Amino acid sequence: MTNEIQSIFNRIAPVYDQLNDWLSLGQHRIWKEMAVKWSAAKSGDTALDLCCGSGDLALRLSRRVGATGQVYGVDFSPNLLETASFRSQKQYPQPAITWIEADVLNLPFDDDQFDAATMGYGLRNVKDIPRSLQELYRVLKPGAKAAILDFHRPSNFQLRTFQQWYLDGFVVPVANYLGLKEEYAYISPSLDRFPIGKEQIELAHQVGFAVATHYPIVNGMMGVLVVKKNE
Repeated sequence: MTNEIQSIFNRIAPVYDQLNDWLSLGQHRIWKEMAVKWSAAKSGDTALDLCCGSGDLALRLSRRVGATGQVYGVDFSPNLLETASFRSQKQYPQPAITWIEADVLNLPFDDDQFDAATMGYGLRNVKDIPRSLQELYRVLKPGAKAAILDFHRPSNFQLRTFQQWYLDGFVVPVANYLGLKEEYAYISPSLDRFPIGKEQIELAHQVGFAVATHYPIVNGMMGVLVVKKNE
């Protein structure tokens, strides 16, 4: 399954940002800014962005930690990392970001290394959500926070119906037009499998996070899980 998802993301890399625009009705930038804010990253921090994709959140984190800070962007798709690296090279001044190809279930970092972390639209696609949260817990410093942003199935029936109508009626036809219909077919099943907010909080507590709060946004079609490691 991991290789399958990895190959999907490698194939959609050229239109990854457009995909996020379509899925979020153009609003994903606002929510990413909220996630960075909730991570509590500050000037001089060493920060981590998991499932960094084309680098949106990592670039935002870099602006927040400033010239004295350092950001690591991790993804398992070499094509997306190439896009992220290209984007960061066009920034002025050059952001201090290290791009790393790795599996978020087995991070190549020491324990207690990061002051803050983010993850955008990645947790839903990992093979083992508890293991992913466990690894995040391991690499955060005591007292550090992480903010995890993702799409959800809303609990409200009308909103669920609207979300499915939007996926079937807009996203899939556009993907089909781009020759990527099969690549986008994974979205609905991934939403169906994804734990709801209170289940995410429970999973976070199980791996050791002292504090876990889930903020539903866009009427529950999206949410941010904010976790804090014990001091």
